[in-house]
Amino acid sequence: MIILGLNAHHADASAAIIADGKLVAAAEEERFRRIKHWAGFPSAAIEYCLKEAGVALNDVDHIAVNRDPNARLFQRAKFMLAKRPSIGAIKRRLANRAKIRDLRTELVETFRLDSLKPRLHHVEHHRAHLASAFFVAPFDEAALLSIDGFGDFVSSMWGVARGNHIEVLGEIGFPHSLGIFYTAMTQYLGFPHYGDEYKVMGLAPYGQPRFMDEMRDIVHVANGRFALNTDYFTHHSAGLEMVWQGGSPVIGPVYSEKLIEKLGPARAPQDPMEQRHNDLAASMQAMFEEAYFALANSLFEKTKVPNLCLAGGCGYNSVANGLLFDRSPYRQQYIQAAAGDAGGAIGAAYWVWNETLHQPRSFVMDHAYWGPQYSDGDVDKAVLARQADLDEAKCVLHRVQNERDLCARTAQQIAAGNVVGWFQGRMEWGPRALGNRSIVCDPRRADMKNILNAKIKRRESFRPFAPSILRETVGEWFETDYDVPFMLQVYQIREEKRAQIPAVTHVNGSGRLQSVTESQNARYYHLIEAFRDLTGIPIVLNTSFNENEPVVNTPHEALDCFLRTKMDLLVMGDLMIQRP
Repeated sequence: MIILGLNAHHADASAAIIADGKLVAAAEEERFRRIKHWAGFPSAAIEYCLKEAGVALNDVDHIAVNRDPNARLFQRAKFMLAKRPSIGAIKRRLANRAKIRDLRTELVETFRLDSLKPRLHHVEHHRAHLASAFFVAPFDEAALLSIDGFGDFVSSMWGVARGNHIEVLGEIGFPHSLGIFYTAMTQYLGFPHYGDEYKVMGLAPYGQPRFMDEMRDIVHVANGRFALNTDYFTHHSAGLEMVWQGGSPVIGPVYSEKLIEKLGPARAPQDPMEQRHNDLAASMQAMFEEAYFALANSLFEKTKVPNLCLAGGCGYNSVANGLLFDRSPYRQQYIQAAAGDAGGAIGAAYWVWNETLHQPRSFVMDHAYWGPQYSDGDVDKAVLARQADLDEAKCVLHRVQNERDLCARTAQQIAAGNVVGWFQGRMEWGPRALGNRSIVCDPRRADMKNILNAKIKRRESFRPFAPSILRETVGEWFETDYDVPFMLQVYQIREEKRAQIPAVTHVNGSGRLQSVTESQNARYYHLIEAFRDLTGIPIVLNTSFNENEPVVNTPHEALDCFLRTKMDLLVMGDLMIQRP
């Protein structure tokens, strides 16, 4: 039984495929199109998934998409009659819904079929989120919480799951949304691009939450729920100005003039960052956490289940996730590697497998390596194509076929302060580089953040870099000892350890860690192990292998990034390419 799951005509378009309940492949379209957060029809991701599963599209039994254009038609109509949003906004939303409704035709035309044999299922957006969190989690039962901007006219949904069944217990609908609140404040603070919210989360520790009175006027929290004061927003009146089709998604401003009256002038992207902006970021994050934990704790009171599965775009708020054990009664936590909209592809597929077809659960996602992988021959072809450029840069190539030796040599380069591109195995699923498409550096160097930004990343100085750490040593270095395989939780680094790893210690003493086990990723584990043997530190700095673009996918892209930046060493498979 083969099921293809899709997130289509929405940000972070993606595809995933499962066979007899086991995940075979999953990838975001942006990695193939080379456009961040690509929104549209995920044809390249579908093609990859089918190839990995060894099937043609009409060999698939079911296709599931994480949107239902017929969901909440009455609420939508009532809203339009009451608020009368702009004609342009209505047209864009109707066009997007028509694309979802007409996926059958698009699949037939794209893959040049006479007809489409698989049965097509539309799974409500947040139910797909809940399914993506629970049906691949290691729990038999769990409380479930999904929070994002909007999907199918809902921003938040919660429930409880046991075995292969999810029971939805409640939801919060349009126009109230924590995702919209976070986006509005992100735009107000001068970060206009889709997906910039994580930047403001990194800015928040530089400030103090001294605007909480103002924030509590913008977001009201009571009785385990939240509601926006819509006077500060425009999405409910003018309609969301969104472009989701065939490129990088764009969202127009969602805050009103009243927000400026309340908080003062908005920051333009080119303006300097002032302490007021830091404090506003800190206040926004604190307000988000207040609403987040009101939902989570209310859910616990309803279910009394100590395991929590999180999903939705707000599931990427790793700071809030890291506070779960301190600020709630939950004792176990699971967040899937692609918690946001891309993960809806997996959620839709598993909703059909478990809920529609009533099949038992038999799979746990304990690693994120579900994307394409490339052979030594593919690497050699890429090198041959750029041989002249490598010669011009005076690069030296070595092939090291013994893995332990390869890791030891690479660890020596890291310890010497070099910036290393590490390209191995299958590409990661989700937004985080987790040791297969990573740039790896020495966490001991206080100047490493500046070196990375000068040589490659060219990003805001306040944004932190992440530590990858051997799982068995997490408790020695962090105040919370827990599995964090997907880099989606922030924990406090032990105070006595912070001076040893300044490059991955944020201004407030925290780190967004990735715990690494040998069973999850043996070669990356052995690299960190080799660095520990050399330095006594079981941690490396890990950042994504890219330069203001989607994370690299192919050997060609890895070489391009290496050659156009000032990276010192590129390790692809067992090939080491060294700059002089």
